[in-house]
Amino acid sequence: MKTLDMTKGDPLKLAFAFIVPVFTGLLFQQIYNFADTMMVGAGLGDKAVAAVGSTAPLYSVLINFANGLNNGYSIIIARIFGENDKKRLRKAVATMLSLNLLISVSLTLIFLPLLPYLLRWLDTPEGIYKQAYSYIFVILSGLAATICYNMSAGFMQAVGNSKTPLIFLGIACISNIVLDWLFIFIFKFGIAGAAVATVISQILSAVLSFVFIVKTYKDLLPRWEDFKFNPILFNEMFTTGLSMGLMMSAYSLGSIILQKGINKLGLSVITAQTASRRILEMFMMPIAALSVAASTFVSQNYGARKYDRIKGFIKLLMVLSLVWGIFAVVLIFLVGKSMLAMIITSGNAETMDKALLNLRFCVLFFFPLGVLCTFRACMQAMEYKIAPLLSGVIELVFKIFFAAFFIPAIGYMGAVMAEPIIWIICTVYLFAAYYITKKRI
Repeated sequence: MKTLDMTKGDPLKLAFAFIVPVFTGLLFQQIYNFADTMMVGAGLGDKAVAAVGSTAPLYSVLINFANGLNNGYSIIIARIFGENDKKRLRKAVATMLSLNLLISVSLTLIFLPLLPYLLRWLDTPEGIYKQAYSYIFVILSGLAATICYNMSAGFMQAVGNSKTPLIFLGIACISNIVLDWLFIFIFKFGIAGAAVATVISQILSAVLSFVFIVKTYKDLLPRWEDFKFNPILFNEMFTTGLSMGLMMSAYSLGSIILQKGINKLGLSVITAQTASRRILEMFMMPIAALSVAASTFVSQNYGARKYDRIKGFIKLLMVLSLVWGIFAVVLIFLVGKSMLAMIITSGNAETMDKALLNLRFCVLFFFPLGVLCTFRACMQAMEYKIAPLLSGVIELVFKIFFAAFFIPAIGYMGAVMAEPIIWIICTVYLFAAYYITKKRI
């Protein structure tokens, strides 16, 4: 059985053994997002790129809420795995399956009919409205497949297997790129073709992950009796998942409100933000990988009551965040413009300059972002749910402020400065909250 007990051994070796596959998997995910945007730009033009970008925050709210729930469930599973309680672990997996089925059906049925109203509320420009609607409708229709893959990956990572999700994500990445090329350039399906390619790839990764789990982890999978309602376990998983889901959706809801302010600045700004955001998200992947590693390591060791290992691991993550922050700055300033040119194929100088400004400014603040993401994951893993959730609320409030006042007052520079300033504010708050609450351990 492919598991990794992170309660024993050198934390640095365990970190790299776990982080490298997670990072590579997340990088694959961003590569096919990047390839998707690049092919949309090359085959359909800047308006299509803007259409994809204008819908991204809306999709992020839904998928981040669902993934936040799964991250919370995975924390409980990793903690029980650290306790070496297989009977309770099977019941936890049964609860996770039931909750995901409910959330997949609910989100799809509620939000598909609301899409036209949500796009209008976002002030989506009329010139890209039809393309934006076509793209997001298809993407949200495949939401269940995305949730299924992330649930499967979360389970495998909770028991220490970060390599297998990488393999399936790599297969999905390759299939997405091939299908993008077929649907956009050969069959001329337009922007809906790019969305269909993404959904098919997500279904493929979900099916492969599910089959692998069934064959490999039979001893940890629930039996019929494990689906019997357990109020204590349900409450533990649901409250942890809800805390993570609300925290992540608050972040994304803030991004929607921020996008609403950006949409008022015109097509050139939307395109610039979309292009730079795609590249920034690729460079954020090591930070996300550190966060996933923190969640699994801390959860397992918290379940095993090995608190000294947790404190040492958090210090190690701070160092790794600093190293990556410096490396990302150097790389973005060297090759960022060339990467943007792969997406902004029109060669529009104004759009390129705005995208480059956003790219270079934001990357300067990757270290505080790394600290923020790490402490959020660690505190959730140690059952401190309120402070990480409040950090998400703080983020939401400041994004509303920026969208309502800052961006209208100073224009595009307000949009560029918004997230880095918010990262610093939330990091200072969560850093202080951690050092106050850790005394309770």
